[in-house]
Amino acid sequence: MDSSIAAPAPAASDTAALRRLYFLRFAFAAVWAALLFSSAHTLGPLSATLLVIYPAFDVACAVVDVRSARANRGPVRGLHANIALSTLTAAGLIAAAASGIPAVLRVWGSWAITAGLVQLIVGVLRRGMAGQWPMIVSGAVSTLAGVSFTAQAGKDNASLTTLAGYAFLGGVFFLVSALRLRHADRTGRLAS
Repeated sequence: MDSSIAAPAPAASDTAALRRLYFLRFAFAAVWAALLFSSAHTLGPLSATLLVIYPAFDVACAVVDVRSARANRGPVRGLHANIALSTLTAAGLIAAAASGIPAVLRVWGSWAITAGLVQLIVGVLRRGMAGQWPMIVSGAVSTLAGVSFTAQAGKDNASLTTLAGYAFLGGVFFLVSALRLRHADRTGRLAS
């Protein structure tokens, strides 16, 4: 990416909201993954509800992130794209849940691919801010995982357990980013 389009690095105090959001996203992902893992063998009311809640939570987090990015002249377009993708995914998962686990994996896989690419781009645009390398790697991993979910949908033993692992790993990337942001705030460094 052209470095001339990168967002200016915010002041250390501006990273506090993003850091708190990343900690929240980790906690949510950990709890969500544990709940989905416990109900992942069948597509019942609990697992279907959890599946829809995850992208809905992603929408809410992206809205918070947009507000912060606007204040810092950050990559708002990518965040708006994420809001649209996650909203469509929540609606798609409502429909897919009625068709079974393979349909859910196809919708989730498509979301993981597209949202992963958006996350990667937003991370690259924010690369002047601490904690963005884990977001860049997470975006790349999400894209590859999405391809895997789509492929898994065609198998006889399709399961939702891989989605729980995927969400937890994504949460770990948010935790690492939050810790890097906190470290940067304490040391006065903003670059990742």
